[in-house]
Amino acid sequence: MSVIRMPSASPSTARAINDRLALDLLQREGPLTAAQLKTSTGLSRPTVADLVDRLRDAGLIAIVGEAGAERRGPNAKLYGIVAERAYLAGLDIRTHGMAVSVADLLGRTRAEASLPFDLDVDTDLAVERAIALLETTTAEAGATELHTIAVGAPGLVDPATGGLRPAGGLPAWHGKLVVELRRRLGIPVLLENEVNLAAAAEQRLGAARDRDTFVLLWLGYGVGAAVVLDGSLRRGASGGAGEIGFLPMLGPGRLPTATDCDGGFHTLAGSAALCELARAHGIPASPADDAEAAAAAVGYAIDAGAGEFLDIVAERIAIGSAAVTAVLDPGCVVLGGEVGRAGRDALADRVSRRLAEISPLRTEVRAGTVGGSAVLEGAVLTAMGAAQDALFTPGG
Repeated sequence: MSVIRMPSASPSTARAINDRLALDLLQREGPLTAAQLKTSTGLSRPTVADLVDRLRDAGLIAIVGEAGAERRGPNAKLYGIVAERAYLAGLDIRTHGMAVSVADLLGRTRAEASLPFDLDVDTDLAVERAIALLETTTAEAGATELHTIAVGAPGLVDPATGGLRPAGGLPAWHGKLVVELRRRLGIPVLLENEVNLAAAAEQRLGAARDRDTFVLLWLGYGVGAAVVLDGSLRRGASGGAGEIGFLPMLGPGRLPTATDCDGGFHTLAGSAALCELARAHGIPASPADDAEAAAAAVGYAIDAGAGEFLDIVAERIAIGSAAVTAVLDPGCVVLGGEVGRAGRDALADRVSRRLAEISPLRTEVRAGTVGGSAVLEGAVLTAMGAAQDALFTPGG
């Protein structure tokens, strides 16, 4: 009987694996002593001592205190990741403006700012103002440079180019800003659909922390979805997974087209449709018909006990949810965006009951909990993950 021997890792590979193991542990658990690292990693005392020396020499970890109420010598030294080793930024760009957050390597916010834009703003002017805001916020955070930037934007991200696909109704400065950031800064600038970033925030910080498979249903000016299966975000072959605004809903003669989602789920649950529905039920709704107006109408209806209006809204959302769950069976749908946030548990419970009546698949419906900063939080988390992957890897 022959014995198949697996090749052993080279010393350098083994060191890299051990270093990353220790760094991931420190990132997750916070400062630890060498003894605690030994216990948690299962590595030998000499191996832990060597990796601590390597990581300190690389400027990735430092002594941040001592364990216990009293000083107890070298073995009580607490080692933690040097948060100032790198700074990163998250950007949330919308049709009406942008928000930026600069954080350290542990994702802790150091400075934030926002800037409104008119819809008809000049493209070049918008780009220059956006970059200036990023530079000012970076300086306020105490950073001289950024390691990684993650940008959340509405629209489709082309997986081949890493840029935004041209789309009607979206400002031209969105795509040009990403191009200019990459050209001028020479650092990684990651671009992601805004709903996908909101899902990352809900999974890490919010309503989906206990789920590795779920769908985030975004209810704002338009509608969209982010699909997370087995812990991984699914973008689709062309980056369009979750574009549920185009789901045909209204039958022949009024179907969406490749360039216009009128006649799709957007026509049922987008902000304009909800504002129109609110006015028909005597509920105040701004003529702007934007996401804030729809959210305000839903919030007003909850406070006023306008059950009939809320039931219709819930049914419309349940129809889109049923279409998604019939294909993916995620077991959990999280309601995000301005409308989902305004609806809170009152809307989620109504959607859950209606969905149970029209779908045979057991699906929990939850209200998103991250709040209005979900896209920005997701952008920071994405930038932090990329920066850590680069720095925690030998040669990064």
